[in-house]
Amino acid sequence: EGHLRIEAETDASGNIIGASSAGTMVRGIELILKGRDPRDAWAYAQRICGVCTLVHGIASVRSVENALNYQIPANAQLIRNLMIAAQYVHDHVMHFYHLHALDWVDVVSALKADPKATSALAQSLSKWPKSSPGYFSDVQKKIKDFVESGQLGIFTNGYWGHPAYKLPPEANLMAVAHYLEALSWQREVVKIHTIFGGKNPHPNFLVGGAPSPISGVSGDMGATALNILGLQEVSNTITKMMDFVDNVYVPDTIAIAGFYKDWFKRGAGVRNFMTFGDMPETSMDDPSSYFIPGGVILDRNLSKIHPLDLNDPEQVKEFIAHSYYDYSAGKEAGLHPYDGETNLNYTGPKPPYDFLDIENSYSWMKSPRWKGQPMEVGPLARVLMLYASGHEPTQNLTNSVLKKLDVPIDALYSTLGRTAARTLETKLIGDKMQSWLGKLIGNIKAGDLSVHNTEFWEPSSWPSEARGVGFMEAPRGALAHWIVIKDEKIANYQAVVPSTWNAGPRDVDGQDGPYEAALTDNHQLHDPKQPIEILRTIHSFDPCIACAVHVTDPEGDELVKVKVR
Repeated sequence: EGHLRIEAETDASGNIIGASSAGTMVRGIELILKGRDPRDAWAYAQRICGVCTLVHGIASVRSVENALNYQIPANAQLIRNLMIAAQYVHDHVMHFYHLHALDWVDVVSALKADPKATSALAQSLSKWPKSSPGYFSDVQKKIKDFVESGQLGIFTNGYWGHPAYKLPPEANLMAVAHYLEALSWQREVVKIHTIFGGKNPHPNFLVGGAPSPISGVSGDMGATALNILGLQEVSNTITKMMDFVDNVYVPDTIAIAGFYKDWFKRGAGVRNFMTFGDMPETSMDDPSSYFIPGGVILDRNLSKIHPLDLNDPEQVKEFIAHSYYDYSAGKEAGLHPYDGETNLNYTGPKPPYDFLDIENSYSWMKSPRWKGQPMEVGPLARVLMLYASGHEPTQNLTNSVLKKLDVPIDALYSTLGRTAARTLETKLIGDKMQSWLGKLIGNIKAGDLSVHNTEFWEPSSWPSEARGVGFMEAPRGALAHWIVIKDEKIANYQAVVPSTWNAGPRDVDGQDGPYEAALTDNHQLHDPKQPIEILRTIHSFDPCIACAVHVTDPEGDELVKVKVR
């Protein structure tokens, strides 16, 4: 998944006046895939990331299906929707508690909390059963044991005591308790991937459908067959998942956000948002059936959604003016992914890794653009797209949460708005899962057991040349794989991932990428040796990378290097 490097420049008052985002490691999967069988591409492409465990597999099989006009059965589409949705719920909860919450929650402060008051707070927010004074007292003892042992274990990297922390001790204790609960909760969630895909991480997929045959009876049909007992386990898992979302994740987000309303006014970044669309009720060829619609919002204008065509070479291009690549047409050129090139040319700093050469090339990420404009992708883009398209559940839930926090919809264009949007879409997508499962069970009861289409499975039926794009909405944002097939083999393959859209460097016109733009929006470092402000905004995008934030003084001496895993 790579590593991220952020360089931020501040003025004498600590205000960030410039930022650069750099990917520091080559992926190279596109090069590995050349010459291989397109039906095998998903297994390689899925290893682009170890966090988004299924999204590259989905995008890859869809690219081959699109290239060959390969339709998949309704049951396979429903199974994919359920697997994608499970990834969303799992990924977002893990991000909130284990990757982002400690940017807002002071673990050590929880030692000062009154367990009885913490219990009263928790019970005022939801009906979650784990909220007794004794329970919070036990959690507090665990934290105390960490501290007294001379190390904080999993909480070692925090800036505990930093004045940017605003939660009272009781809220901190409650949040830490839920952090620990989420570690156990995730073990249940991954069952959905193992039932449908055989394992997690990196479940199995299949070009043309789903890999697990369906049995129409309740008995044991073997380890690879999906029967009604397995489907009941999926239903039970969804119920458990959403119980935690409804009674822990959503209330915690609202409660924590209430103490940090100033973060609804910073970190906005670029003003453009894009979604590719996903989770169709029928097929990928029917965008009107997508749960998440595709399109582009420009300059925060929610009254107009611009159409998107991923096959149009004038709409999507990748630029390399500030990237460690060369194009045959030169560094100033932009290429559509079908014509994309992966020609490596590292010209960056050598050990001990001095400052980035931001006037020239400084990142292994390219700069994708839609009609020449930078785009933010991810949960905020999706919530805005659903809201703008008139999706009533999204409008009602969003308006309700904003009302509770007493902030306008413009508050979503921010660091904390990005985090809140992730919570909102977890609820929205999770609530759809039982509906998709019900349709799958209904099809099975009606005698439809089909999960795979073999029409184009044999290469002898393929055209001599074909090209296609497989896209989806990954938890971190719009993801697409473009494939060119010639003589039954992969001739070109390009993956443009969410963190490329969001974390890419400046383009040929000097336009900042979303990370870079967000950090220059109303950020002031209280202490350059503890740059929690940078971490909050970068983590709000949920980068699929391990962050390394470098802060230096005006003379160029490094003050601190922060690594968050």
